[in-house]
Amino acid sequence: MQRRTVGTRTVSPIGFGGMPISIEGRPDEARSIATIHAALDAGVTLIDTADAYHRDAGEVGHNEDLIARALRSYGGDTGDVLIATKGGHLRPGDGSWTLNGRPEYLKQAAKASAQRLGVEAIGLYQFHRPDPEVPYADSIGAVRDLLDEGVIAMAGISNATVAQIDEANEILGGRLVSVQNQFSPAFRSSLDELRHCADLGIAFLPWSPLGGIRRAAAVGERHTAFQTVADAHGVSPQQIALAWELALAPVVIPIPGASRPASVQDSVRAAELTLGADELAALSHAG
Repeated sequence: MQRRTVGTRTVSPIGFGGMPISIEGRPDEARSIATIHAALDAGVTLIDTADAYHRDAGEVGHNEDLIARALRSYGGDTGDVLIATKGGHLRPGDGSWTLNGRPEYLKQAAKASAQRLGVEAIGLYQFHRPDPEVPYADSIGAVRDLLDEGVIAMAGISNATVAQIDEANEILGGRLVSVQNQFSPAFRSSLDELRHCADLGIAFLPWSPLGGIRRAAAVGERHTAFQTVADAHGVSPQQIALAWELALAPVVIPIPGASRPASVQDSVRAAELTLGADELAALSHAG
């Protein structure tokens, strides 16, 4: 499998998004663990999580705990697996999402995440989403402090604009290694951020790269150009969507979520696909 770069680490070109195995509609723990193990078996070495990936009040960090247990119970070597987690987003337990970008909170949250993951330093820690009630520079300043203190090994941001990418990179002293934004065939408004990351050599991690949990199964129906190319290659339209994203820039590392081993196995095969220039052009111009 090809490799891509996040800061000082090389990882698989397709990551694993852990959110679906911890929020509403999540599978039982046995299937969740089996899904993570299937990702590892398939060569996935980037796992995306967040302390806010949970369903009920009182279970903050459910996904981090689950991933840590899955890694401990895996029979193979996990030394090259990069765990990327996030802080600054919260779920009160009623289905809503709230924000807390206060520096003191982010520092506390990062240390709690490290404890749940069972690591001395978090491989990649990303500020989850800007908090309009807190100056962005203050939130990123906390991430810088965590980096300087060795609580985290690498720093990233999520749900960021081009201006915020530049601001964060400046505050971090040029040490910004990743940007995690929504991007998919249905949601392309982060293309400017993707291109900016490519110019800077910063990893761009599309979240919901297949359109989200409820829409991923219908990629081919909603975007017929992707189904057409999929039929020509004899693969799923989901694979075509991920292969298209990979082809947009060498910094792109999609992190599709999954709650079944078969979904992970299908996604990973996208890295083996080579799309022609005409196909890529058709997909890029498809609505």
